[in-house]
Amino acid sequence: MVGERGRRLLDRVTAGIPAHENPVTHVSRLPERAARHEPWPEWAEPSAVAAFRAAGVEKPWRHQVEAASLAHAGTHVVVSTGTASGKSLAYQLPVLSALATDARATALYLSPTKALGADQLRAVSSLDVAGVRAAAFDGDTPMTERDWVRAHANWVFSNPDMLHRGILSAHSRWTQFFRRLRYVVVDECHSYRGVFGSHVALLLRRLRRVAEHYGASPVFVLASATTASPASFATRLTGVECAAVTDDASPRGARTVALWEPPLLDELTGENGAPVRRPAGVETARILTELVVEGARSLAFVRSRRGAELTALGARRLLSEVDPRLADTVAAYRSGYLPEERRALEQALLSGRLLGVATTNALELGVDIAGLDAVVLAGYPGTLASFWQQSGRAGRSGDEALVVFVARDDPLDTYLVHHPAALLERPVETAVLDPTNPYVLGPQLACAVAELPLTEPELETFGGEAARAVLADLAEEKLLRRRSSGWYWTSRDRPHGEVGIRGSGGDQIAVVEADSGRMLGTVDPGSACYSVHPGAVYLHQGSSYVVDELDLETGLALVHAEDPDWTTSPREIVDISVLSTEEQCRHGGVTVCLGEVAVTSQVVGYLRRRPSGEVLDHTPLDLPEQSLHTRAVWYTVSCELLESPGGGGGETAAGLTGRGSGSTSPSAAEMGATIAGSIASQGVGGPTGAEGALPVAGNSGGTEAVSAGAASPAAEGTGGTARSSRAAGESAGTESVLPSDGEIDEAAAGAASSQVGGEPVGTGNASSTAGGIGGGAAGAADRRAAGKPVGTGGASSVVGVTGEVSGDPADGRGPGAGVEIGGAVGPAGTGGAGRAPGGAGLIPARVPGALHAAEHAAIGLLPLFATCDRWDIGGVSTAWHEDTGEATVFVHDGHPGGAGFADRGYAAIVPWLAATREAIVSCECPTGCPSCVQSPKCGNGNDPLDKAGAVAVLGAVLGALRQHGEQCGHGGA
Repeated sequence: MVGERGRRLLDRVTAGIPAHENPVTHVSRLPERAARHEPWPEWAEPSAVAAFRAAGVEKPWRHQVEAASLAHAGTHVVVSTGTASGKSLAYQLPVLSALATDARATALYLSPTKALGADQLRAVSSLDVAGVRAAAFDGDTPMTERDWVRAHANWVFSNPDMLHRGILSAHSRWTQFFRRLRYVVVDECHSYRGVFGSHVALLLRRLRRVAEHYGASPVFVLASATTASPASFATRLTGVECAAVTDDASPRGARTVALWEPPLLDELTGENGAPVRRPAGVETARILTELVVEGARSLAFVRSRRGAELTALGARRLLSEVDPRLADTVAAYRSGYLPEERRALEQALLSGRLLGVATTNALELGVDIAGLDAVVLAGYPGTLASFWQQSGRAGRSGDEALVVFVARDDPLDTYLVHHPAALLERPVETAVLDPTNPYVLGPQLACAVAELPLTEPELETFGGEAARAVLADLAEEKLLRRRSSGWYWTSRDRPHGEVGIRGSGGDQIAVVEADSGRMLGTVDPGSACYSVHPGAVYLHQGSSYVVDELDLETGLALVHAEDPDWTTSPREIVDISVLSTEEQCRHGGVTVCLGEVAVTSQVVGYLRRRPSGEVLDHTPLDLPEQSLHTRAVWYTVSCELLESPGGGGGETAAGLTGRGSGSTSPSAAEMGATIAGSIASQGVGGPTGAEGALPVAGNSGGTEAVSAGAASPAAEGTGGTARSSRAAGESAGTESVLPSDGEIDEAAAGAASSQVGGEPVGTGNASSTAGGIGGGAAGAADRRAAGKPVGTGGASSVVGVTGEVSGDPADGRGPGAGVEIGGAVGPAGTGGAGRAPGGAGLIPARVPGALHAAEHAAIGLLPLFATCDRWDIGGVSTAWHEDTGEATVFVHDGHPGGAGFADRGYAAIVPWLAATREAIVSCECPTGCPSCVQSPKCGNGNDPLDKAGAVAVLGAVLGALRQHGEQCGHGGA
């Protein structure tokens, strides 16, 4: 029976849990798939074929032959198939055949991580094809070996960092290699997204340009996980037309996929008494324990190195209570291990000496562990491509297997476990990148001109008019000179060392252990105040350090070794101004905009939290302001739509789920199907707005906020003040930090930027601190008595009239009371007045908390539609913004110039906000919790938050978009 073993393992994991407490929300069975083989192509070099056969590959799969044949014929190609589908052979066969038959030919292999590059080099070397001299050229390559590699290697294994700093910057020393370059292999290309992907796209254009300078025209062969539109993405990444091979002919064992939502805890509450769920890491440790007891070889993916270590430790502790001998069968696997240690762990797992491994995404990319009985994912890994990449480790050798997705206390995870189609049936997203971002294009063009003079015909390769504008700026700054024949570099110094391709560039902040003077790593200057502020917990290769001092002038952060039982999350004030509006559509009382914004922020303190969520204390800080010019999507809601108890044709607060009686709105199932089928890149064209406000000086030092709008005496009389504030994208030490150390070429890149692999960018999950930080009623009057922005990245709201809600939550009449969750209930907080479909029906005092909650949840759900992490984006909400004149919710990119995430949000505004509303409604908590509207980074202490109000606001906004948005593509179901 298909899925029988997977179901049996799931029954073991859930044994002993009462039926009414079963955390499994959905179970699917993915059928087995048989292999389809093809004979070896006639053009393949016999010695290469013999080497593959000796390695156990008697016949290749059909997609391997198709991709290899295209590459051999000179066609740029991307092979986009599932995990363990043998993508390596698709590029190894044409490259090895070329190198074995042409002694002068060369090839270049690029991978996003050194670990993957080392694995692939080891695999190629083990084939031992005559005439192939493969060698690594990365930050770990000794200086004494680099000259040999340049002179003698004909297949060089490297990474984008070393290509940028060590190869292209000194291309004259690689003349012979470039002159004979036949193939360029770009492995795991789906990982090149956002700012990093934009840098790599321009880097590959520079590579092509240098190769053409020496007379070569290499064929690009790209390998990708299953993704949407692989051909168009590969074309954007490389700048050349690419064919796609997507029909996966490899075998796959049957898999049982279970979605698991940890229970709410009765004995523990979070901020403001909100319920919290059992941590995903703790739940994963328990699941891993049960699988090991069952004898199943299992892998648990956890989002941070510390989380992986703690999960393994928890499983060992539980196993020691069952059978002490089993405790030694569980280990942690993360980046930073030596190759010998990795090989030993892999072999121990494959041989059965290890039954359970808790790992970070170090095992996601290409490491040879396959045929496992079970995979557990502790939290959504950020993209569907990563989800399938990780889950594909189960059953890879044809055996039936189990995959368990354990939801974290997060709105996106909550949505996914209650809407399985969005996880299991939705097309894999296309990676987002924007090579024309001027903050990326400028440094890259400087490097290109320093390598070779840039001519007019080459501009189209680098973005056409966008490149011309950037070159004009560089010429004005005297960095290059414009002549009739092109643009020329004027300095003797090469710019490459100043250009970081994994971050925003600039001089890095060195993280140094004070006692020993040992440099542990570097941090991008844009995120230093968030990730290495005094008192912050900093992680390096599994070890914890606490920051003693941050000196931005000297670029130094001093730390000492410590392993505290708490984490840190910075608190920050923020102001946001609209610089320009590029797209604008009005839909009744809702206006949706896309444009450029200026975000001014300042870290003013940090919280120490225990893993349970308990807040230990708040420590103030005095750090300088940071400025960020980026892109944002925002929507405004008219006062009439927010407050009106009636309207025309929209949904009620309960409408979108179909759970309320008499609702004519789409059901939850219909909405889930609509969202699951929505492609984030759907086209949206709208009239270009002409009312973008002029830049407004951001006074983040005294932003007052009055929730009810203009000069309301009652509001001012509350004495409430607020400053916008948000915590860092991800402070060191939190479980959601993704690994960077050991994952990239630190030596080549001058050590890893903190932005790698989802690391903090200093703008994610914004939040706001309440009252008492400046201003007051008088200040509010001076600023039009208006609610200024108060939060970013998942935490923002206008504070000032807290307590002016209709009734006390304790007696069922406050925020959250009356919201439809599972039944037909009238709108909450309206003073008892019912409302017709269309308006949100909120009294003014409830608007700030409603917008605040809607913003938190929207930031959590945007990664479903744009390939970003929650920490790549930030946000601000306010009951009145001076640039829009209305209640406004902003969501902005966390990178200078933007990374394309806000554009995706604008294009997918209806399914995005519909999913946001569904996530809130799906959560069974009464008034808001981290699974729906609370943010772990909220500098305002997640107060005020109005869960019921958020449902009402989002229902009203979606009703307006559907009724009036057809003319510019925003009226989708």
